[in-house]
Amino acid sequence: MGRKKNRGGDKKAEMAAATEARENKLSRKEYESELEKLQGELVKMQYWVKQKGLRVIVVFEGRDAAGKGGVIKRITERVSPRTFRVVALPAPTEREKTQLYIQRYLAHFPAAGEVVLFDRSWYNRAGVEHVMGFCSDKEYQQFLLDCPEFERYFIEKGIIFIKYWFDVGMEEQDRRFQSRINDQRKVWKLSPMDVASYTRWYQYSKARDRMLEATDTDHAPWHIVRSDNKKRARLNCIAHLLTQIPYEELPREKIDLGKRSTKGKYNDRATLEGRKFIPEKY
Repeated sequence: MGRKKNRGGDKKAEMAAATEARENKLSRKEYESELEKLQGELVKMQYWVKQKGLRVIVVFEGRDAAGKGGVIKRITERVSPRTFRVVALPAPTEREKTQLYIQRYLAHFPAAGEVVLFDRSWYNRAGVEHVMGFCSDKEYQQFLLDCPEFERYFIEKGIIFIKYWFDVGMEEQDRRFQSRINDQRKVWKLSPMDVASYTRWYQYSKARDRMLEATDTDHAPWHIVRSDNKKRARLNCIAHLLTQIPYEELPREKIDLGKRSTKGKYNDRATLEGRKFIPEKY
């Protein structure tokens, strides 16, 4: 009887938290105003990273539908893809399965002047691979032992390393999954692994807890992002990221477009007549 009562209490707490998150939404105007400011700061940081030759890795982990992709999109949409690279690896090939586990991730590490954003990372081994039985228990335990030392190694080599875990509640994840099912623009986001994770909520919770216990270190700490409210989570994460990479605004020369030369002037749009233009439906 006690167990049933506790589960009921947990369910009510989840529903209350999800309701509070929805009611605490930012207005679109507030959100877009703050996002514009933060994206402007990301551009300043981009110049600094490039000039100083910094190498930065940011790992985004969390449950399915926790909002990782949304914040990555907002980070990258106003900066250069030559500086900010997103890495979202598919399932390993048969050849990659025979390599050292970390090997295929190393190939995507940053060179000087680059920020690499991992949309899921080597931490797959501590989450989906462990829960779904895609790795042996020995491989899982070895990963938890090796991971902190692996991260220490590349941090000591000068890489700035930041880890985010996006925490979404059960009720809010359920709402987002239902939204994906009912929206043809989002249905591609709902993979078989997402469905499997939905039915294994507490197995994933235990895997998260064990992962944090083993890998939340002084040299590579986890930063938890409350993500029941998507807009606030995006702003909070970007604001925090900006504090993790010390930067200064660099002076830039004022841009002067000058004057277009009229040498060889002709009606260059008229010469397109007769070409295949797309239908103008809108």
